[in-house]
Amino acid sequence: MKLLKYPRLVQDQILNYTVYSDLFLLSLLSKKMKNLIKSYQVTRFKNVTSIVYDSYIMDHPLVHIGCRPFSILKFSEYEDIENVQYQLNISGKTIDFQSSDKYYCPVALFHPHERELVIESFHNHFLDFFGTSVEYQWKTNNYKLSIPRLQNLSGIRMEVPHTFEDSKNVDNFFSSCPVLKSIDIDFWADESLSPESESRLYQAESIRTTQFDQNAPAVLRNFQGRQAFLMCFSCDVSDLIEFVNRCKSGEAFQNLEYLTIRIYLEEITRDETLNAIGVRHIDATRKPPTHTVPKAYIDNAFKPNTDPIISHSYVVRESDNRVASVLIQGKTLSFGVWDKTEEEFLRIVD
Repeated sequence: MKLLKYPRLVQDQILNYTVYSDLFLLSLLSKKMKNLIKSYQVTRFKNVTSIVYDSYIMDHPLVHIGCRPFSILKFSEYEDIENVQYQLNISGKTIDFQSSDKYYCPVALFHPHERELVIESFHNHFLDFFGTSVEYQWKTNNYKLSIPRLQNLSGIRMEVPHTFEDSKNVDNFFSSCPVLKSIDIDFWADESLSPESESRLYQAESIRTTQFDQNAPAVLRNFQGRQAFLMCFSCDVSDLIEFVNRCKSGEAFQNLEYLTIRIYLEEITRDETLNAIGVRHIDATRKPPTHTVPKAYIDNAFKPNTDPIISHSYVVRESDNRVASVLIQGKTLSFGVWDKTEEEFLRIVD
């Protein structure tokens, strides 16, 4: 097996590399090369907000820079040992590589029993190269294939297909993962997401769900995190009222900062809902403050904050007198919790 012979690269040549996959491959050559690339590509790598392990249409992930169409690595099982082109030592493990005309990035090879070990080795290199300020996310539509336990893995993006019949399988998948910063799940099946409040689905800091069954999202009852972005086919007004009333009483959602829910089937009856939850009103002649907070998980570097909520309607939490703005527009309800008492909130009203 031939080992890759590395040419000596000078600083000017490093500066000419404009493709992330090339820069990444060079960073694998040696610690000195890695440090040289980082020092001369500071501006470029400041723009990297996330590293994504994308296995939507394949079992073994394609790794790319988050908001950019640049693949930097592909994982694959051995198909033909003769196709091995070179070896590199990655975080203490020798790994075989080949090139790919399909993905335009290096392909790291492994035997099935080594899958998690090889991915972990590269992940350790990513952590060393990009640091812990970068978000690391896994995307998949295969809940049957577990993911490696990767340090600083912050989010999972999953699509559950129409053929899915047992919501427990999703629970089993997430129970094998650590508590995550972000969960983003499209649930196309006819069944609901787990109604169990102990599910790790509801322990993430941020959750985004799209759900097409006829039941209200269980997130409205069980979420324990900070930010929720919900889209659903159907949701009764009574479920929205129950959600807000539990927030007001302090019974649940103590950590909640922001929640928005969009219902596809029909518009929310605005006056009925606002009256039922007992909103208080800012005088119509005054301008209400704008509620927006930094996103717990930033999937778009150009949208680091939640969508603004500007509303004359608000509720007050009984347990600590904290205020939450409530906005109903068509099929969408937005709910933003302020870190202010009612007295402090009214002081910032124009």
